[in-house]
Amino acid sequence: MGRQNKYQVIVSEQAKRMLVSHAAFLAQVSADAAERFITAFEAAADSLEIMPQRCPWLAGEYIPKNTYRYLLFEKLYLLVFQIQDDIVYADYVVDCQQDYSWLIH
Repeated sequence: MGRQNKYQVIVSEQAKRMLVSHAAFLAQVSADAAERFITAFEAAADSLEIMPQRCPWLAGEYIPKNTYRYLLFEKLYLLVFQIQDDIVYADYVVDCQQDYSWLIH
């Protein structure tokens, strides 16, 4: 069986702040929901170690073409990332319930 290349995943400080903010908001309603959110984020980020190119490009008027990709997790959140060589940079965690229509076309 062939060995797959693994990518290193680096979560930016900005993404960490967004993650904490979303989790804190969820915790006000349900500690279980906040826990599921964090667990789902970790699973999504870990999944990017293998074949992050499987995720679609993020397109938008103010987003540089073919720069960012996204991964939907926990049904309502986007993990926005870019790939440079063998490193995946997780830059943003976006709540799709807010007005981010400019992010996805």
